[in-house]
Amino acid sequence: MKLFDVYPLNDIVIEKAIGSYVWDDKGEKYLDLYGGHAVISIGHTHPHYVKRIEKQLHRVGFYSNSVKIPLQAEFAEKLGKISGKEDYQLFLCNSGAEANENAIKLASFYNGRKKVIAFKKGFHGRTSLAVAATDNPNIVAPVNETDNIIFLPFNDEGALTDAFTQNDISSVIVEGIQGIGGINVATDSFLQKIRSLCNEYNSVFIADSVQCGYGRSGKFYSHDFAGVDADIYSMAKGMGNGFPVGAISIAPKIQPKHFMLGTTFGGNHLACAAALAVLEVIKKNDLINNAKEVGGYLKDELQKLPNIVEVRGKGLMIGVQLPEELKMVKNNLLFKHKIFTGEAKPNVIRLLPALNITKTEADIFLQAIKTELG
Repeated sequence: MKLFDVYPLNDIVIEKAIGSYVWDDKGEKYLDLYGGHAVISIGHTHPHYVKRIEKQLHRVGFYSNSVKIPLQAEFAEKLGKISGKEDYQLFLCNSGAEANENAIKLASFYNGRKKVIAFKKGFHGRTSLAVAATDNPNIVAPVNETDNIIFLPFNDEGALTDAFTQNDISSVIVEGIQGIGGINVATDSFLQKIRSLCNEYNSVFIADSVQCGYGRSGKFYSHDFAGVDADIYSMAKGMGNGFPVGAISIAPKIQPKHFMLGTTFGGNHLACAAALAVLEVIKKNDLINNAKEVGGYLKDELQKLPNIVEVRGKGLMIGVQLPEELKMVKNNLLFKHKIFTGEAKPNVIRLLPALNITKTEADIFLQAIKTELG
């Protein structure tokens, strides 16, 4: 049997990872500013993280959600305090797509409606409803197609208002900062308009925080910059620092009923141990503030460089848009300078490093990209 070929792969095999660095099977050292797609939030193989999981593994690795799992309640309490949403409710799952799937489903349970507003260049996952709400026809199979999703231009308040007046809207799902779409930041007024319209029409505001949440933006959820609360926050990627875990945080107005949601692996013992370790390191080392400071430093320095079209983002979620003639820069950073970065089309380099990256490590990248930009 061979692997199903779904990704173009770099010819690199990573065998060791510590902090913001990885090493390949030839002993070559790389600076990791991609974090496995915004997943590595506290650095590779963080000692507290490794110890937390190892200790739990020696006790119990898994049992189903048919019994009480105190680690879930412990995690919910810590997440509520750190995120500032202590009166919210938590449902644990396994991935960002699953989180968004459950968020859209829960919204429909809440108000009995079907229509969902999503946005151009948005990405919400690869499962049925999540992929239907993703603006990429290439990954939407015929079975996923539905007329229940209404795509609108991002940050267009007029189109948003018109959609509400013309349709019976169940929910609005929006990334605070679009990731795969190119690091496009939702304006405060746009998110405030979503909040006010959802209030007016009893619709559900779903804040997709899978990539832009968990402190990456310099606030716990990037939507928090707008000063409004969503009804449901979806999250995953940075939650487990590489261990598969996702969740939705649910406002108190949405009441649970038995069996409306469910999961086999979600919130298992090891996942909770990993997620707790991440929150503990974020709090102890003030990583949300570090994301704000180092991210701000990177943006300021990048904006001084020549031959850059635009620098976008907040905190440690940064997009560097380059002209067409410099589209080779990402590959040069990887193969010439040994620096991992992400990519979005057209020609946007995405920086998604661990939240504990240092200014010294940021300077290594800045020097490399200066060399490439001339």
